[in-house]
Order: sequence, then structure tokens, then C-alpha cells
Amino acid sequence: MHSKLFKTCFVVMIFFTGKATSQETITVSTENTVLVLQTDKDSSLLATYLGKKLKNTDEYAVINSLDKFKVGNDDLFNKREAYVASGSLNLMEPALSVTHSDGNKSAVLKYVNHEVKKIDDNQTLTTIVLNDARYKFQVTLFYKAYYKEDVIEQWSEIEHKEKGNVMLNKYASANLTLQGKKFFLKNHYSGWGREMLSEEQQLLHGIRTLDSKLGTRSNLLHSSSFMISINKPAGETEGEVIAGSLEWSGNFKIDFETFDEYYLRVTAGINNFSSNYTLKPSEKFTTPRFVYTYSDEGKGRASRNLQRWARNYQLAQGSGQRQTILNNWETTYFDFNDEKLSELTKDTKKLGVDVFLLDDGWFGNKYPRNGASAGLGDWQYNKQKLKNGISSIGKEATAHGVKFGIWIEPEMVNPKSELYEKNPDWIIRQPGIKEFYMRNQLVLDLTNPAVQDFVYNTVEQLFKDVPELAFIKWDCNSLIYNAHSPFLKNQDHFYIEYVRGLNKVLERVRAKHPKTPMMLCAGGGSRVDYAALQYFTEFWPSDNTNPFDRIFMQWEYSYYFPSIAVDNHVTDMGKQSIKFKTDVAMMGKLGFDIRVNELDAKDLLYAQNAVKLYNGIKDIIWHGDQYRLQNPDDEKVASMAYVKETQEEVIVFNYYVATTFNTTIGLPIKMQGLDPKMQYRIEEVNLYPETQSPIDSSKIYSGDFLMKVGFNPEVNARRTSVILQVKAVN
Repeated sequence: MHSKLFKTCFVVMIFFTGKATSQETITVSTENTVLVLQTDKDSSLLATYLGKKLKNTDEYAVINSLDKFKVGNDDLFNKREAYVASGSLNLMEPALSVTHSDGNKSAVLKYVNHEVKKIDDNQTLTTIVLNDARYKFQVTLFYKAYYKEDVIEQWSEIEHKEKGNVMLNKYASANLTLQGKKFFLKNHYSGWGREMLSEEQQLLHGIRTLDSKLGTRSNLLHSSSFMISINKPAGETEGEVIAGSLEWSGNFKIDFETFDEYYLRVTAGINNFSSNYTLKPSEKFTTPRFVYTYSDEGKGRASRNLQRWARNYQLAQGSGQRQTILNNWETTYFDFNDEKLSELTKDTKKLGVDVFLLDDGWFGNKYPRNGASAGLGDWQYNKQKLKNGISSIGKEATAHGVKFGIWIEPEMVNPKSELYEKNPDWIIRQPGIKEFYMRNQLVLDLTNPAVQDFVYNTVEQLFKDVPELAFIKWDCNSLIYNAHSPFLKNQDHFYIEYVRGLNKVLERVRAKHPKTPMMLCAGGGSRVDYAALQYFTEFWPSDNTNPFDRIFMQWEYSYYFPSIAVDNHVTDMGKQSIKFKTDVAMMGKLGFDIRVNELDAKDLLYAQNAVKLYNGIKDIIWHGDQYRLQNPDDEKVASMAYVKETQEEVIVFNYYVATTFNTTIGLPIKMQGLDPKMQYRIEEVNLYPETQSPIDSSKIYSGDFLMKVGFNPEVNARRTSVILQVKAVN
């Protein structure tokens, strides 16, 4: 698991330490990209360039001198500060707004020094110190560059040595200044069952804001991931684009403000809504990280940069393996017992997947969990359903040659529970105001260390009760209403301390169980962000498992998240064939939520063969480079490819997505990511029993031909799903 804390023991060399004796040019470089920061005559730190690297690095110092735009005799509006503070000369939307101990609300940040440290051959950390000398107030900017991935992480650290406390009214992680004639924002909006709907529009005058005030499922309405195209909307393979994402599991705010006709400022960080932060003298406030990448080769390159970075550095076990699953939720819901579960463990083995996952409903005795209205918080196994105890299910799975996983929702509580009765001061709610329930539940107060211990001990007890425990599905189904902590003295800190408390629990769990796979689930993909994915191996994209809808959802998630992190299950939802459902679910981490015992002989044989095939190609899907070949929003056939690093093998998924009848024969689909000099053979795989493919697998094509001319997978209203395996031949 990737640690977010920079440890000096990994630093092998200090390249440079600058001092404020002259104007400085600071570069943050990756293999293909550079961010240029420069000081001016007033020692302000300016952001002067983000884009493709120059061959002559000496020319970076010239960039700022080329801009002669002024307002009268004044160039204040053109001061593109790298981290804008409010109350002084810059009247743009600030990254930082403070109230000093004497009541003054201005901050004038000046460059002090900077330092560049090489962590290893691929990572470099640039640290820049700014201060307001009048107030002994300091902001340190951090830029962590990942060379091969072309990715930069940016965050800030705020501290002071004033005589009294300072109020942080706004405390963004980063300002990012982009230059161009036009800017186009691709963002995503959601609701339950319709996650990651996409829209793209030109950013005109004013400020466009993406934010959340929901407390827990912070990405439910808007995603904290986005793309900005410069000058014109970027395509998959052409155009300038910035892809960014905020690493924070709570309320966020991302502002996009155009200015001076040719600039866009992106300000990203924690949402300061109802969250003034009181900073004590010498206390350090560290903001979450904002991760971004620049591409001049379209959105596809930007996505692959983020995906590769995530697998290598951010996602828990991102370079490792995953386990296929049979989940009982849509098979039994809350209605099960020892006998039913024993049969399901046998079905898990019969299907050929790795893990049997026991979902909601296994706990609660005084208030048994027979529905969503009771028992949540009482994490003792239900003695009526599981007469032999929870440990017996783990042993049963082991005896049948599969692993055992379990569902929990430890941050939540039902009012109808023993936990609610015994610990009313552990629950987030406003005193004297009627409680409001979402899914008949409330949120536990994770700002309270006693509650943190309870949640951690809940998880730890599961490992004691079930030594064979091999998978955890961690759910979160409620937002925070009537936000108030009985524990905190300063309610302004509530939203921040809640996330800090959650992270403390997850850090403890991961320290004790670093390798156990864990799924991040929250009524869908409304909680996924890169801070959470430090602790989780995967996430649940949506409770909508209709495979037709999932094609579009998974397409949009792919702009930011690698397929190894995306859980896709075959379920009874949708009227499509089991082949179509399984093919769609294979474009990530495969799982099943089906009644295996009710499958007819052909469907069962197909599913078994599909699992075997998946086990042979999953490494390419999980760790290969992903190419979006044909967009389901624009074409009758959607096409997605996964290319092995050596370019010797490719898996291409193709789906018929037309919603009206047509007889048009589609054009060949141009492939990407192949070696133009290699020769390839194409074979259709994952066929349904007793069907034949029209694809002639004896023909050989050059990579050059397949990328320039393409190949027709012959997808149509009768052949709705086609998987191609493209292999290099000697």
C-alpha cells in the first residue's frame, strides 16, 4: 500500500536550495511535461507554464517576459500567482483566505526558498516556502512529480507563529493556471443508479464550481475528477488536455475561473463550507493532494497516465492480483441460513470463482437484521440464521476449496439497534432536532476516538472469528444530515475531523491486515476517490448492474480509474443474455450475483468457461494499457481495448449499443497501442456453447494495418457482444 507521507529516509540526494536573493525559475518535470514557476521582482511566486517540455531548459526563464498584457500602467490582474491569497492585490478566487490573530484578513505571500529532492529514479519532490513576514505566517507548497507516468501531485502545508490562533477560512490544496484561447470542462454528475453521467461545455465568464456538502458519499452528485481541454474539445488521440482528481474522501470544492481572456485558474481542495479551521500557533494544517496530468495526445493518453500512476503508487495492491467473487446479495437478500449458505459455497466452487462473499443480513440478535431497518451496528452473528456461527461459514468455504468474504457497514447505525440504545452520544445528529434517516440509518461520529476504536475493533473481531476471512466489502449508505458531533467542542472542524477519523481507522486496519482485499462500496460509486483507494483494492461503481447501462458507466470511470479497481458483477438485472452480461463484467474485476443452481446447462457451461478464459486474460485487463476505441455515446458499437505492455497481446471488447433498429454494417474499428511492425492474428473468444464465430482466425494483419484501416468485429443486433483476442505471431 502506498503511503501518503513523504519519508526523508527515502531521499537520496538534494539537488538545489534556492534563496530569495534573485528572481528564480523553478521547474517540476516529468518525462514529457513541465510545470514552470517563477518569482517576479516583488518575490511573488507565479505559475507561468504547464505543458510539453522544451529541449532547451534555459528558455523556461524567458516565458514570463513574453507576456506584456497590462491594464493601464498596472499588471496586477495579470499576476498569475501559484497560490493565491485573499485580501491583498489579487482579486481572483483565492486558494487561501485567513483571519489573523489580530483580526486582519489579508495575506501577502512571498517566495522564501525552495528545494528539490530526488526520492528515487522516478519520483521527485519540489518544496517551495512562501511566507507573510508581517505575521510569521507560512505556506509550503509541495509538488511531487512521477517521471514515467507524467503525473504531478500537489498540496500545501499551512502554519504560523502568531501570538494567538489563526482562522483558516479557505485552504485549497492547489491553484493551477492554464493558458489558451478557450477551455472546455468535462465533468460528471450522478445519482443513485445513474453514476458518472458526463457533460462537456465551454467555460465562459464567471466561476464554474464542482462541489460536495454531503459529508460521506461526497461524489454522489458531482465527481471530484474532471478533464479540461485547451483551445478545443480534445479527442481520444489528439488535443491538449488536463485530467485532475482531488484525493479527499469528504466535502470538496473545485473552482474553474477564466480571466484575462487567455487564462483559466483551477482551484481545488477541501470544501470550506461550514468548515472554518482554527489553526493554533506552530500547528501544521496539511491539505489533501490534488493529482493531475497533462497530455497533448488527447484524453486517452491522460487516462493512461492516471491509470498507470494509480496502479504503481496509489491504489492498494495496484500492481498485484484480484479475486473473482460469487456474492449472495441478489440471490438471497436478507433471507438465508446455514443450509443456503453452504450450498452457495458449493456453487462458488462449481462456478470456478475464488471467493464466496456473504452480504448484508448476517448479524443482530435483539434486533435481527432481516431488513434495512434494524440491527445495523450490532456486529454479532445472528443466532437464528447462523446456528453454527459465522466461523462455520468460513470453514465451510475452505472445505469446498474457495475463500470467504463478508459485508460490513461499520460507520453506520440503525435507530433500532443495541448500539443506538447504549451509545446515543456516538451518533451524528443535532440536539433537539428530529432525526432524519437515509435508508433507516444514521452515521456514527468518527471524530470521536472511542467510535474509531469501536469501528476498528468490529473489523478486528471478524478476523478473530473467521481466521479464513479473505475479503471485505465495506459499505456506506447514508449521507450526513443534521451535522453535529457530540464529541467535538469546535463544530467548524466537524467535516474535516470526520474524514480524519475514518482515515485513522483505515490506517489501523491496513497496518494489521495489509494484504486483505477490500471493496469500497457506497450505494454505488458515490464515494470513490484516490485518497480512499490507498486503503481499498477496488470499488463498486453502481448498484445499477444492468449491463447496457454499465457499458456507459465503466467507460466514464475509465477516464480516471484503472480497470483493476472497478468491480463488475453479473446479475439478474437486465434482459440481456448471460454472455452479454459476462462480457461487460469482464472489463474490470469480474464477479457474479446470480443463482448458479438455477442456470440451465448451457448457461452454466458458458459461465464456467468464461471464468476460465477470464483467468487467462485478466492480467492484460488489469495491468495493460487501456484504449477507448469507439464511444458508446457516438457510435452504434462501443469498443474498448486492453494492450499488454509488450504489445504482443490485446483484448478488445465490442458491444452493440444502438437503441433503434438498423441494418447498417459498421465501419472497421481502428485499433490503438499496437506495434505497427508486428504481425497479429485475431480470434473471437468467450463464445456461447454451440455457436460459431464469423471471424476468420487464420488471417494475419500488421499492426500498421489494424491501426490505420481497422478491423470489423461484426457486432450487430444479433451478435451484440464480441470479445477479440489479438496476438502477435512470429
